[in-house]
Amino acid sequence: MSSVTTGWPRLGAIPRGDGLVDFRVWAPAAGSVTVRVDGRDHELRSAADGIFEAALAARAGSEYLYVLDGERLLPDPCSRAQPHGVRGPSLIVDTAAFRWSDAGWRGLALDGLVIYELHVGAFSGAGTFDGVIERLGDLRELGVSAIELMPVATFPGERNWGYDGVYAYAPHPVYGGPEGLARLVDAAHREGLGVILDVVYNHIGPGSEAIAAFAPYFTDRHTTFWGDAIDYRERGAREWAIQNAELWVRDYHVDGLRLDATHAIYDDTHPHVLAELAERVRAINPRVLVTSEMEPGNLRPIDEWGHDAQWADEFHHVLHVLLTDERDGYYGDYRPSVTDLARQLERTPPQKLVFCSQNHDQVGNRALGDRPKLDELRLRAAALLLAPQTPLLFMGEEYGEQRPFQFFTDHIDPAIADATRKGRKREFEKFSAFSGEDVPDPQDPATFERSKLHPDEGDPDLLAFYKRLLALRRETPAAAVLVDADEEERTLRVRRGDVELRLDFSEHPAGCTLKPYA
Repeated sequence: MSSVTTGWPRLGAIPRGDGLVDFRVWAPAAGSVTVRVDGRDHELRSAADGIFEAALAARAGSEYLYVLDGERLLPDPCSRAQPHGVRGPSLIVDTAAFRWSDAGWRGLALDGLVIYELHVGAFSGAGTFDGVIERLGDLRELGVSAIELMPVATFPGERNWGYDGVYAYAPHPVYGGPEGLARLVDAAHREGLGVILDVVYNHIGPGSEAIAAFAPYFTDRHTTFWGDAIDYRERGAREWAIQNAELWVRDYHVDGLRLDATHAIYDDTHPHVLAELAERVRAINPRVLVTSEMEPGNLRPIDEWGHDAQWADEFHHVLHVLLTDERDGYYGDYRPSVTDLARQLERTPPQKLVFCSQNHDQVGNRALGDRPKLDELRLRAAALLLAPQTPLLFMGEEYGEQRPFQFFTDHIDPAIADATRKGRKREFEKFSAFSGEDVPDPQDPATFERSKLHPDEGDPDLLAFYKRLLALRRETPAAAVLVDADEEERTLRVRRGDVELRLDFSEHPAGCTLKPYA
């Protein structure tokens, strides 16, 4: 299914290549809509389904705003670029003018996939897409097959994890904007690496009232932890999300999408919006991978929506409790049991389950954003990388990054900023592990600076161990086989190919050994 078969044309400002630009916005709440571009106002005509549109003489690089009912000037809800932030004008971008050198790139496959999750702002000193490009060779030599970018949609301010995006179609200007993202994807493909993009369709961040002014994007029938739920009964809201996913695959050559917190995407219509999304992006690129985050125990993404894979955090939780005996928060639902860890390794279908030892949530959502202890890392790595499931690494774990990854924001609304500070402290009031410790202020620029990687301080021996494990994984692609789980001895033995892995949780620090399988 494509956007054409739905009867909906592409939303946003789309250069046609003949000196004209198609301006098109879903605005059923408005009586009239004009577009102010190059200092002149042009009235858009009302079309079907609450769309206003016009083909106007304009050029890429021009800024524009929509005027609703002759009064309110607002950016385009489907803006391709916001060079001055969420409160500034939108920019016309000709994505067809991007230069590509990846004609021979064949894309990703689940078979052999190893994902490396990173935050563009914290991954390099520059904190940009170009900063990521500089280290792509290192990632290729490490042995991963794809980078997964935390969300890059334009959010309030300059620093954010990305899950507070407001303009979902607009790569964040501080990172390098649209051209920077295209350069990164193209460079990754030259290095033999795929690119998966984390996208957020469960809510819109602070400033969403500017988008709600156009149309009934939100509903009070449901609530989310982060903001108003999006009303996917409305065709325009569905198109906002699905056409955004199509944009990344078609215009930016992205190889996969990771859909954030799909348990908070509410849709009781058929097909479910996320099933339709998967079908439509595959109509553009049949090899694109659609993966989802979903609450533990719920397999709807792969069982019902046809997604390729989904995050399965239970493996992390069991492994973490075994190593640390932490029981605060959701860890209280898990036992320090090698039998439970063995059950995780036996889960099927293995390739469709994404396992991790660290990710942005499991590190950054700790009060201090602290990383696992160095003496745990070899066991964590071995358990993850020799498992049959699809592994995900979090930036820096391969060399033992010990600087924290903390929760940071740069909200421009003082009330939102204050509420974020207070909410973060409240979140950890009942966590015994953090009692008496100050939770870092997410709005303080120092919180962001502390979270930047410093690979020059890493452990070369640990890095070599990760490379060895990843090479072993490539050389022995057969699924791991459980050999023995001994609850009394607190040991677990797993065979992958002709190698046996023994995990020993009986002492601290826990240890692991690799040896030929006998």
